[in-house]
Amino acid sequence: MKIMSFQASLAAALMLAAAWLASPVSAQTQAPPAAPVQSTAQPAAAPAAPSATMPAAQRPDAAAGVAPAMKELSPWMMFQSADIIVKAVMIGLAFASLVTWTVLIAKSIELSVASTKLRSALKKIAEARSLAEAQMALGSKEGILPSFLAAALREARMSAGLSSDAGIKERAASSFSEIVRAEARRVRVGMGVLATIGSTSPFVGLFGTVWGIMNSFIGISKSQTTNLAVVAPGIAEALLATAIGLVAAIPAVIIYNHFSRVTKSYLELVSRASGAAGRLLSRDLDRSHGSVHSRAAE
Repeated sequence: MKIMSFQASLAAALMLAAAWLASPVSAQTQAPPAAPVQSTAQPAAAPAAPSATMPAAQRPDAAAGVAPAMKELSPWMMFQSADIIVKAVMIGLAFASLVTWTVLIAKSIELSVASTKLRSALKKIAEARSLAEAQMALGSKEGILPSFLAAALREARMSAGLSSDAGIKERAASSFSEIVRAEARRVRVGMGVLATIGSTSPFVGLFGTVWGIMNSFIGISKSQTTNLAVVAPGIAEALLATAIGLVAAIPAVIIYNHFSRVTKSYLELVSRASGAAGRLLSRDLDRSHGSVHSRAAE
């Protein structure tokens, strides 16, 4: 009996051990696979593309400091993009600048040639003793000094028989003054144009700038943006008019002052020629009166 009970106990223990060992495997094989857990989180929405109608100052690229592409701002492109009034101002100022440089070249040649001729003529008559000798020394050349000599001879011939030398000299001096004034007017031709260009060009350029900036502000109000890339081209086009005005005015003022000095020097030479002709006339008058007195003494 004891042996049977021991065997029964041993058999029960072996059965419990086998059941315990088999339970994990069976649980793993019998358990259904777990369903994958689906995430309830929604994917992040993609950033919306900036609208084409959104103002430039509110766009993401503007906030990030990315400036839109700016058009070329060369002087020629700015001229082409300018308003018709600003274009007219620029063309007028460019023409005024061309006139300034034309006057510079023409007056430089004219005054240089006239001064050279007059100095040469004064050297030729430096040793002349009478009006006739001076005319022979100069020949048939034309110029301011031959005009003085011709006026003196004409007055001496028309005053023949008059005993008042002072009256002859006074009338000759009056003729000389007319010749000097006419020569001064001739050499100053073109200087008035320089003075006008130098004084008015900055204001004309400023008018073009004001007009261009007005159009720029109108464009800013229509586009409803103050982005520098939108505002800068219009303002640059407007300021170009002022720049051209200064380019036309500054050389005109400098050239005008230069020709004022050169003209003054030339008119001093003209005064020397007038004095030389007056001295020759005075010698002829004294010589004629001396010969008359000598004849009377005989």
